[in-house]
Amino acid sequence: MQRFGGVIGLTSGKAEEYKRLHAAVWPDVLAMISACNIRNYTIFLREPENLLFSVFEYHGTDFEGDMARMKSDPRTQEWWAVCGPCQQPFPTRAKGEWWAGMEEVFHVD
Repeated sequence: MQRFGGVIGLTSGKAEEYKRLHAAVWPDVLAMISACNIRNYTIFLREPENLLFSVFEYHGTDFEGDMARMKSDPRTQEWWAVCGPCQQPFPTRAKGEWWAGMEEVFHVD
């Protein structure tokens, strides 16, 4: 199992919309997340700074393949198109990233 963390900005004035969307994530999107071996996926919001932080566990054996599968899923693409305008990516993110990846520096169970 691998843990991943990501961070992205939230577009000003979009907090309530983002919360509303994530209070009722589309079932097809949730099924794809699970099918791609992602577990314990959480998104936190920090206001008033408008920061979103995500953390999830990957339980598969082919992360790149699973992420490609998710990226090619039409329903997931629709979901991203709805949520995308709420998000403000960091200019310092790595090439190909939307959410900026984070380095895990501490963990305890």
